[in-house]
Amino acid sequence: MGHGGHEGARAYTYEKFKPFDPNFAERLKGVFDAASFITELGLKPVSVEAGYVVTELTVAQKHLQQNGFVHAGVLATIADHTAGGAASTLIFADKFVLTAEFKINLLRPAKGHKIRCESFVLKNGKTLIVADSYVYTLTGSRQRLVARSTVTLSVV
Repeated sequence: MGHGGHEGARAYTYEKFKPFDPNFAERLKGVFDAASFITELGLKPVSVEAGYVVTELTVAQKHLQQNGFVHAGVLATIADHTAGGAASTLIFADKFVLTAEFKINLLRPAKGHKIRCESFVLKNGKTLIVADSYVYTLTGSRQRLVARSTVTLSVV
């Protein structure tokens, strides 16, 4: 995975985890397809690995707030759901994750044709999983970091 060379690149390289469910990628797709709010939003997974998920959303008028920027609620939802996706790749097939807590830093107004989120698990526990999300706007070939979130998920 090449994470360097663009604005907002992080020095952290995410840990490689071994999934409990060999069908984690198919299950993750099901998690996205079954979440009505997420499908209505238009968020889609574009890359899935154990403990690491990338999602994208094509920005539409419905995603904007009154000043023409992507709404903070949209950015928070993307960061949260993508982190949940990353966490869900590491759990047993009969379990699921629910967000217990999250914090988001909105770093700059989000304007672009696409939103991309990279989420990776920091700590994989039996009952709690902690993941980080980095949310970027894409305009042409330019990628800008617009938000960063840390999400704690409960394994249920």
